Amino acid sequence: MRRVVVTGIGLVTPLGGDVETSWSNIKAARSGAGTITRFDASDFQCRIACEVKPAGHEYGFDPNKRVDHKVQRQVDPFIIYGIDAAGQALEDAGLTDMSEEERFRAGCSIGAGIGGLPGIESESLVLEHKGPRRVSPHFVHGRLINLISGQVSIKYGLMGPNHAVVTACSTGAHSIGDAGRMIQLGDADVMVAGGAEGAICPIGIAGFAQARALSTNFNDTPQRASRPYDKDRDGFVMGEGAGVVVLEEYERAKKRGAKIYGELVGYGMSGDAYHVTAPHPEGAGAFRAMKVAMERSGLELSDIDYINAHGTSTPLGDELELGAVRRLFGNNIANLSMSSTKSAIGHLLGGAGAVETIFCLLAMRDQIVPPTLNLDHPSDGVQGVDLVPHHAKERKVKAVLNNSFGFGGTNASLVLKAI
Repeated sequence: MRRVVVTGIGLVTPLGGDVETSWSNIKAARSGAGTITRFDASDFQCRIACEVKPAGHEYGFDPNKRVDHKVQRQVDPFIIYGIDAAGQALEDAGLTDMSEEERFRAGCSIGAGIGGLPGIESESLVLEHKGPRRVSPHFVHGRLINLISGQVSIKYGLMGPNHAVVTACSTGAHSIGDAGRMIQLGDADVMVAGGAEGAICPIGIAGFAQARALSTNFNDTPQRASRPYDKDRDGFVMGEGAGVVVLEEYERAKKRGAKIYGELVGYGMSGDAYHVTAPHPEGAGAFRAMKVAMERSGLELSDIDYINAHGTSTPLGDELELGAVRRLFGNNIANLSMSSTKSAIGHLLGGAGAVETIFCLLAMRDQIVPPTLNLDHPSDGVQGVDLVPHHAKERKVKAVLNNSFGFGGTNASLVLKAI
């Protein structure tokens, strides 16, 4: 089986419009949370989110760098975030100017969990109040989830596999795992892979709040709201943005002298077969996904130095994931660090797994693990686990595991190691 490595990375997050800004703020334990500015949320149960900041902000995002104005007018934010992150990743990999022959063997696998929810909401109101002839002709292709891959493939002339995963909050991890397999099996030599989301809009916030998934106890102190593994956690904070990596066949990358962030060595999937929104009460699906990923990696459990947890800050999910990690790693848990970067950037839904994979790669690059913010009163079940509270930590990081779990009981785990 062919080996797969990461040679490029791109980020758009609530803490920065690029990789280094986002990562610097994560390491500095800053929070991207605040009161919602996109609409008047004063009557909502949840009035906070982790929004991508505008271009003029200290760590804002400028869509004009890589996304044509015409495209910006036609599509929803999640596509804009995805195009930009993909462009960053290709630039970082040095692959923006491939030959036609190379582009035949280069593809995209970029998904989202929800997709164009703001556009669906707004155009539904246009239809209701102004009639069918006023609905935008760009409505459909500006909302479809696969149009990140479509737009990226068109922009960069990528004619290999054109794929889009939709597995709720596991989307980003599944996208990377699926793309890695395409390279392993010879369907492509290069894959641009990841996930994006942009669902901070009235119907998105209202819907998740009605499902009792969002934090509602910290509306006046939004930066304290996302608090995985803390006794006072009461739900997740919605985030937005994108994470995209360039995956490449190892021998090809080595031959051209590419910078290599790490090797994708394990990919595990499972289904809870239990409940639409609640995880399996024994964390069985999470356990199996991690177990399969570790078995495929060829690594020992003792080789894993850092786990980027799914850790959304929900009362039930955090404990179950931690229990699954304990069950799999046993005594080895004492030697690893585990944190949730959702404490800083919120839950990016379909973009989460890809963004967090990039944070894992950067942890290996810099030999530093990002913190879990707001871990003021740890839950009873966290004793003996290094959850990296409050501050980033320097330590050896040669192999990492990233977890993503989604509605419908869909689970994904990725294992990466340094070359």
